[in-house]
Amino acid sequence: MPVYTVHAPVISNMDFRATDRFAFVRDGFHLWAAIFGVIWLAWNRLWLALIGWIVLMIVIDVAMVRLGVDGGTVFLVDAMLALLLGFEAASLKRWTLSRRKWRQLDIVVADDEEAAERRFFDRWTARQRVPSNDQPAVDRGGPPPTRDVPGQGFSRPPSPPRDDIIGLFPEPGAPR
Repeated sequence: MPVYTVHAPVISNMDFRATDRFAFVRDGFHLWAAIFGVIWLAWNRLWLALIGWIVLMIVIDVAMVRLGVDGGTVFLVDAMLALLLGFEAASLKRWTLSRRKWRQLDIVVADDEEAAERRFFDRWTARQRVPSNDQPAVDRGGPPPTRDVPGQGFSRPPSPPRDDIIGLFPEPGAPR
């Protein structure tokens, strides 16, 4: 089943009027990005990625021609780069949204984009109705918890009293 990430622009008060601007980005291989790379990047308004893609293709093709590489190898390298673009197309979309100061709200697993929207908004409206004093409703745009901050769910466990034993059993000769 496809996985979608949900992104929203930063708005001072998140309300239902801003939901028409939410973006759902499907993770996975994008065939049209692999086949029509330049057109797909321009269609999705990924301008920096488009410029970078054009520069990369020109530099690689010119370098291979100057090195005397035959045409079949140049085509094979271009095809591999097209496949790379197809695999990384969703990452380029997410990167562009993060550069525009959009934040990732949620991750949704659904069959298609319409089902992902329905599933996300069902969860989002349920969370909006239950006020939470300590955290925004669905905002997952912040950094993940680190292991060095005490009190967080993923904080580092307390160190054992003896650090000279390596392995699963902290006491030498303890029952196994």
